[in-house]
Amino acid sequence: MQFLTRLSALIFGVVCYFLQLGALVYATGFVANIAVPKGIDSGETGELFTSVLINILLIALFGLQHSIMARQGFKRVWIHVIPEPIERSTYVLAVAAVLFTLYLFWQPIPIIVWSIETLWMQQFIMMLYWIGWLITFSSTFMQNHFDLLGLRQVWRFARGKPQKTAKFRQRGLYRHIRHPLMLGLLIAFWSTPVMTVGHLIFSAGMSIYIFIGVAFEERDLLRLYGENYRLFREKHPMLIPRIKR
Repeated sequence: MQFLTRLSALIFGVVCYFLQLGALVYATGFVANIAVPKGIDSGETGELFTSVLINILLIALFGLQHSIMARQGFKRVWIHVIPEPIERSTYVLAVAAVLFTLYLFWQPIPIIVWSIETLWMQQFIMMLYWIGWLITFSSTFMQNHFDLLGLRQVWRFARGKPQKTAKFRQRGLYRHIRHPLMLGLLIAFWSTPVMTVGHLIFSAGMSIYIFIGVAFEERDLLRLYGENYRLFREKHPMLIPRIKR
């Protein structure tokens, strides 16, 4: 029975991992309107005010889910409902569900804010777009990719090992800035040769959430890692690397 419990937790964690991975990969096509059934500017357009309101509510749903479920105080209560080994996987599943909801119900507002016609500039901006996503995905491996997406926790549980807090490591871009993952997202969200009102609402809304979310996250990291993170925060800027002589 214990084996089945551990096996079911592992299967649940693996399923949640791939759902979240799929949601993130879909985002790369959704924001750029390429290779996905529904992009940020595709679909039937509706009444302007209603579309803006729906999109803002979808971004707010994403922000609330992240801000509430990621907090340490919520987790301490949540593990009395959800077993600790699958707590992170449950969070990852909720993130994937919210993202797919956003993709499905997002309202296109194809009013053009800016449009770049020069070919080399279009190519340069799209290069920046993919660099942003490359920074985002690679940043998860600079810390602990499998811990972030819940696989390490269910794997340790399946092997009968106790849960433990992952170490905070300063490698890769973390040697220069505190939040390379967020930097990658900001680059990806704003790097587009054609900016529509719908895309602008998405980029602005997600950017606002990023800065709010970072403030909450750093408070939790200070409580979790203490003096080590305080020193790290003092020495490293949030998003833009310092230029050294």
